Amino acid sequence: MIASSSKTSVLAILALLCLFFTQRICAKPAFENDLSIEELVNTEIAAATQKEKVKKKMLNVKVSSVSKTSQAASNAAAAVFVIDSEAIKRSGVTSVPEALRMVPGIDVARINNSKWAITSRGFNGRFANKLLVLIDGRSVYTPDFSGVYWDAQDVMLEDVDRIEVIRGPGATLWGANAMNGVINIITKHSEDTQGGLLTAGVGSKETGFGALRYGTQLGEDTFARAYAKGFLREEFTPEKASSGNANWNQFQGGFRVDSALSTQDNLMVQGNIYKGQPNQVLETFASSVPINDNVDTSGWNLTSRFNHTLSSTADYSLQFYYDHYQRDEYSIDNKRDTLDLDFQNTFALGEQQNVIWGLGYRYSSDFFKNQPLIMMRPNTRNTQLYSGFVQDEFNFLDNTLLLTLGSKFEHNDYTGFEIQPSASLLWTPIAGHKVWASISRAVRTPSRAEANSRFLIMNYPPNSESNPLSVPVDLLAMGNAAYKAEQQLSYQLGYRLMFNHDVSLDVTTFYNDYNTLRSASRAGGSYNSVTKTVEQLFVFNNISTGNTYGIEMSTIWQMLDWWRWDLSYSFLKTEINNIDDYQAAFSPEHTASLRTAINPLEKVNLDLWLRHSSMAKTVNPLARNTLTVNGYVTLDVRLAWQPITGVELSLAGQNLIEKQHIEYFDESYALSAGVPRTVYGKISWQF
Repeated sequence: MIASSSKTSVLAILALLCLFFTQRICAKPAFENDLSIEELVNTEIAAATQKEKVKKKMLNVKVSSVSKTSQAASNAAAAVFVIDSEAIKRSGVTSVPEALRMVPGIDVARINNSKWAITSRGFNGRFANKLLVLIDGRSVYTPDFSGVYWDAQDVMLEDVDRIEVIRGPGATLWGANAMNGVINIITKHSEDTQGGLLTAGVGSKETGFGALRYGTQLGEDTFARAYAKGFLREEFTPEKASSGNANWNQFQGGFRVDSALSTQDNLMVQGNIYKGQPNQVLETFASSVPINDNVDTSGWNLTSRFNHTLSSTADYSLQFYYDHYQRDEYSIDNKRDTLDLDFQNTFALGEQQNVIWGLGYRYSSDFFKNQPLIMMRPNTRNTQLYSGFVQDEFNFLDNTLLLTLGSKFEHNDYTGFEIQPSASLLWTPIAGHKVWASISRAVRTPSRAEANSRFLIMNYPPNSESNPLSVPVDLLAMGNAAYKAEQQLSYQLGYRLMFNHDVSLDVTTFYNDYNTLRSASRAGGSYNSVTKTVEQLFVFNNISTGNTYGIEMSTIWQMLDWWRWDLSYSFLKTEINNIDDYQAAFSPEHTASLRTAINPLEKVNLDLWLRHSSMAKTVNPLARNTLTVNGYVTLDVRLAWQPITGVELSLAGQNLIEKQHIEYFDESYALSAGVPRTVYGKISWQF
């Protein structure tokens, strides 16, 4: 019934598309009969103004994640991509992970309705461990497994100003674990979200969702907003039938206050609280049929940042955040509290140098309740991280040559002292053309699981095909207190072109050399008299090596003032030397994205998004081998109309080409599900 409804909606969208194009193309030009000379002049001026705004926006995209100071994206000696608020809105996505599909070099694979595998430049997995993710400067990278619980990271998309994505190492400024990239989700200043916003929607899988935000002015230079949002998402059909369901519901609320304390001082304070149930269906060796797992997640956070301007070329900032989360599911039951302090100072040294330096401290405390699959020894641990960094930018030949040198210095409780230096060069030979190159060293420090876990992989019953013994055999993965940091040397070369202000091109090539990658080796077996099983041990170590290389390309073509094209393509080659019994997942070699944004009528927006992903490989935890994920092509369509000022009605169809397609096989017992064709409608009211 849902499939039939989806097909009908798709046909309706395509019919409307034809109607709008027919009207746009075939209608008589307005100046022939309808407009006076004065009206024609005003119309042409308005069109020219709009076109100039589009050009200016293409030229002046700002980023702050590359150098921790605001700069033009075109002047960044890094592979940087910015998803702005307009792109998020017009794409029709309902979550941050789905928005990240726009970025070349970012592999986004949806596992089921609540889980994703997301990485940059390879090594994908639900627990991908080489990508740092921040929300307004607050790290959401968990030390549990050196990754991100994406089902716990939600923001009100309408309040997102931009998402800055750096592919490649960001370790010099952001530290260990920013090995393959940095994603920084930056929300809007409170002054830009004044008044009210109410959104609500319903769809075939988006069973119901809504959000309410209200912003007000508290004083002459103080602005604030508060929001609440929630959703219910129906489960995707899992690979195998189960008696339960894997629906996902979540509720979240928060606030933000921005105040100009003086002409030199600014203060930001924000907080969020959430509670969710991303339920899942599991297939484990403990049960002959899939079982339903009711998952509970909750947490809260508080962030404050103070900025002081010393002069036109110098300032400093002090940031504090506290983050708490709890998670209870079949394989893990834990909570974690993190306190983070960060200071940074920027100043000019003469006319040709800009220096930024900073100090940081992080304290993290965890508690794990032992579960049937995973135990932590010890089950509680407190860790500290001390860090400092310095980066110097040298300006030569009147800004045509920029040399940047810097390094991060960290001390952690797992591997001790780590140094992560980098050097980059940006050259502007002629206006509109920029060439850059960089070399960096980055590390990923051990996770709690790699150092202290005891993970039950498989249990073989006695006298079975896989176990001829008269007692059960347990396969166990064991953490290793001597586990080292993974190391990377990264080489990048990039080129940017801005042609006639209507076309831009950004190309990056890279080569990453990895040492001391995660692997696992057999460590013998023994009889456990308590459990009455034979235990075969596999111990985590760092004897794997490998490399990745490839090319990433993105281009924008503002074909007309009412028609824009965005094209991106990525090629990735992964070569890993897997030693002994460790298996690794492989990201797709080819991914491509083509988006077009059209304004066929003054108050109508039409967006189409075509995506392709080639074959990938994932890890099967039960059979302990790799599985092949077939490549796929899919299409999203969004149509929006503003009948009156402040009100927008939209209809979105997602994954329209196939009824469903698999994007990833989970490596931690959660059953994967085909990503289905879906349709939803939404209303937004600004007041």
